[in-house]
Formats: sequence, C-alpha cells, structure tokens
Amino acid sequence: MDLQQQFEAAAAASKTLSQKPDNETLLQLYSLYKQGTEGDVNTDPPTNLFDFVAKAKYDAWQKLKGKSKEEAQQEYITLVTRLKG
Repeated sequence: MDLQQQFEAAAAASKTLSQKPDNETLLQLYSLYKQGTEGDVNTDPPTNLFDFVAKAKYDAWQKLKGKSKEEAQQEYITLVTRLKG
C-alpha cells in the first residue's frame, strides 16, 4: 500500500475512533490532514474575531507551513494509528 492509500485509510479510520480525541489532538489531525492534502495554508485568516474554532484551525495549519505533503501524511498516519491503539 503506498503512502496516499495509507493516508486515505487513516482518514477513514479517524472517523471511527472509539473515543473522541481532545481538542489539541483534533487540531493536530485537522492541520496534518489539510497540510497533507492541500499543502501550505492557501486561504485568508478568519475575519470574525469571535470564531475561535476557525482561528484555532487556521493557526494550527499555519504552523505546518513548509512541511511537505508526504511528511504531513506520514505524521497523520502515525497519529491515527496511535489513537486507534
């Protein structure tokens, strides 16, 4: 199975975890997924100052700027595998 197939399988598995991860882990999953599928942030930051979730998601993704898609995919796979534990 190549990296892309493993990544897609991990994405599917992330939706069936027995327990919901904490918020920090959810942000990790989100940002690694976005970096692994789209690369560096390609949208403007949220403009609504009270949309804390959108801001947190944007900031988490922004922190991964420069990380290759393949590296992000591998980290995502590792994180999902650990969560499935």
